[in-house]
Amino acid sequence: MDVSEIILPGDTPGIEWRLPVMRFNGKDPAAPKVYIQAALHANELPGTALVHFLCGKLRQAESEGRIAGDITLVPQANPVGAAQSHFGELQGRFDLGSRTNFNRDFPLISIRDRAELLDGFDNYPAIDRLKRELIHMALGADLVLDLHCDDESLQYAYIDEAFWPEAADLANALHMEAVLLSDGESSAFEEAVGFAWKYEVPGERKAKLPGKLSVTVELRGRRDVYPDMAEKDAEGLLRFLIGRGVVNGKPSGDKTFAGPAVPLDNVEIVRAPQGGTVLFHRNIGEHVSEGELLATIVTRPGFAEGDIDIRAPQDGLFLTRTSDRLVRRRGDLMKIAADKPSRATRKAGTLED
Repeated sequence: MDVSEIILPGDTPGIEWRLPVMRFNGKDPAAPKVYIQAALHANELPGTALVHFLCGKLRQAESEGRIAGDITLVPQANPVGAAQSHFGELQGRFDLGSRTNFNRDFPLISIRDRAELLDGFDNYPAIDRLKRELIHMALGADLVLDLHCDDESLQYAYIDEAFWPEAADLANALHMEAVLLSDGESSAFEEAVGFAWKYEVPGERKAKLPGKLSVTVELRGRRDVYPDMAEKDAEGLLRFLIGRGVVNGKPSGDKTFAGPAVPLDNVEIVRAPQGGTVLFHRNIGEHVSEGELLATIVTRPGFAEGDIDIRAPQDGLFLTRTSDRLVRRRGDLMKIAADKPSRATRKAGTLED
């Protein structure tokens, strides 16, 4: 395993950021190349734990001469966000300087223009240089995995329809409980990678990209950082790499995925009609029915009419919920993966900011 650092000068004197990068060099030029990063949202650490355990497995495979394709790992992809705390709480989702989501505003380019990402590099602020470094590394690979997590959540993934159903092997290997199929047209990291491949010829969009993959993996919730979970996830990811021929070994042979795979239009995001204390009646992982009581929001504690019932808009899988128990008006409460499109209007692109 080769270890290097990318040094990003800060935007004020005396500041710089260091980005560790780990590489395993493959022996087969024809094997797929892989790029895996974690903690782009710096307070989402299940992926960092997964990469820690995966490195141990890959070092073992390397000692046995089983690394076929090049593998690049970035276990903590956002040193800028990791340094941004506010009143003792890590702020890992939004850059405090620009107020933008760390996983938005990645350059949308054709793969043929990859080298131009680093042109005029010193003219960009640190967060833009970080994004350009990350996507430049990713576009040198065939398989790109961006490891995130939700708040309180099942294990699921956002996968562009251009990679489905071929990517069912990843969903199966990681024992995902749902897949959300996107159109891949936002500026989030994994969709910017897919954009570069789909528009290899500018203006001409490829509908399918066989042999390629760019995906956001949601590794349960933010507090699900445990050695047994990370070990299990690392073992699953190794199975996926073996199945794709990146690491030599015996494939499991099981590439089916039994869970729901639904378009983003079928995801019900249930929001709080008023602020207050939320009391959940159902838990993630349960199948709920239309009209079923999911939560109660206590808006005026102690008053007979001081609460509001939240009911399921349709049948589906209770996929995620907020870990906050004091919620704001229109704050996200939960996601439900449903069989039918939601009646709520959804803007194009990602589900959340």
